[in-house]
Amino acid sequence: MDRWALFSVSDKTGSVELARWFLSQGIGILASGGTYRFLEEHGVAATSLERITGFDQVLGGRVKTLHPAIYAGLLSRRTKEDQADVTRIGAPDIVAVVVNLYPFRSKALQKVQDFSLLVEEIDIGGVSLIRAAAKNYAHVMVLIDPAQYSSITAKEWNGFGVVDRRQLAATAFRHAAAYDAVIAQVLGEHEDALDPDWVAAGIVQQELRYGENPHQSASFYHMEPHSGFAGAHQYQGKELSYNNLADADAAWGLVRSLAAPAAVVIKHQNPAAAAVAQSVEKAFDLAYQADPVSIFGGIVAFNTMVTRAVAEELKDIFLEVVLAPKYEAEALEVMARKKNLRVLKMPHQSFKPWDVRMIDGGLLVQTIDREAASLSDWQQVAGPKTDLQAWERDARLAWSTVRWAKSNAIVIVRDGVTRGIGSGQTNRIDAAKQAITRAGDGCQGAVLASDAFFPFGDVMAEAAQAKVKVVIQPGGSQRDQESIDAANQFGIALFFTKERHFRH
Repeated sequence: MDRWALFSVSDKTGSVELARWFLSQGIGILASGGTYRFLEEHGVAATSLERITGFDQVLGGRVKTLHPAIYAGLLSRRTKEDQADVTRIGAPDIVAVVVNLYPFRSKALQKVQDFSLLVEEIDIGGVSLIRAAAKNYAHVMVLIDPAQYSSITAKEWNGFGVVDRRQLAATAFRHAAAYDAVIAQVLGEHEDALDPDWVAAGIVQQELRYGENPHQSASFYHMEPHSGFAGAHQYQGKELSYNNLADADAAWGLVRSLAAPAAVVIKHQNPAAAAVAQSVEKAFDLAYQADPVSIFGGIVAFNTMVTRAVAEELKDIFLEVVLAPKYEAEALEVMARKKNLRVLKMPHQSFKPWDVRMIDGGLLVQTIDREAASLSDWQQVAGPKTDLQAWERDARLAWSTVRWAKSNAIVIVRDGVTRGIGSGQTNRIDAAKQAITRAGDGCQGAVLASDAFFPFGDVMAEAAQAKVKVVIQPGGSQRDQESIDAANQFGIALFFTKERHFRH
């Protein structure tokens, strides 16, 4: 044979059929170690790499393919000068590379305790073969996934041109980059700081119905297949869209931060209502009554088992998604009557270390926003002396909810349920007025929380007029004294959390 395809695969799926196709095209098969033995056992005439390199694998298999003869055959530009070197060292003319890498990701997900064993799943030679073949795509085809094989064997070898090989090379480079990104992620999984070179990788799990709007395409890429929405089980309903998952993520993030039983309603990634109560039935009833208009077409999330009684209520409302950690069998039967309703069972395991957003020219990356301060860290700065423990349920609910509302945000809570939410406003006083208007009489004796400090005393004046009893805000404004003076004047207990929660 004058031309060769080099096989070195950990996943042998489809490799026999692909090798036979290459042979039918007049291209010989070179294979390393276990791949060579596998092909031979299946009747494929192959040549072992040892015949070319002159040595067997060393270091227990750590070195198999790293040899000048192999890389000269891969990287030759087919010029007179390169061909002279190829001839001098007896390198084969390699026109294709078929490689898939050691399964580092799957091993890492098994939570191998002995890290020295996990290190052995870091592929060296395979990545090098991929990079060399992809670099020389002008002359070499590179395949990295058994899913690619059928599209190759459906044509004749001469039917593939440099444009086809370039596309395969781009896929190969992305694959190698993602592989290295996962390794970096696992090695540094306990680091909180963002490195100068930030990388992350995902594997496509689901092509979504569409993006934020129907003319946009979208996919969901998982990073840990058993965590969060990657590990969710969808019992029923239509395929998920981009908006479904974005809204559901906000719903799940908020409800998981609340004491059980709790129910949350989300619309366009903003909380419409949230409630905590003694039972899941009561929590949902409170959340529904808090905003029976916005729940239409919304997302509802629970942090405890959904009962049949709750399901009977849910089935009479137009909803996009319901999320919970578990469901009674009878509840699933009831919701099955609404065939388009998406019902998701969420795993307890979570993986969300970063927030990532693309802007023109690059990425904005930040660590995830978590509540760092506890109620005991909050400082009362004005108003009648108040034991915050007596207000703990409402204070926690208000502070957790405002963290998930788009800024500028104000949340008013009384008796374990949000009464009014103002979110996404361009100034804080408008957010306060929106929340107070929505709350109506629910402001009386309530807790008001703000995601950021008050730049003026105007919000305190509005809160006083609405008869709010407790106000929670981060503090830190140069004009804090205005709010402190207003709290003292109107008899409102004012607490500074010293922790801001903008959400843009």
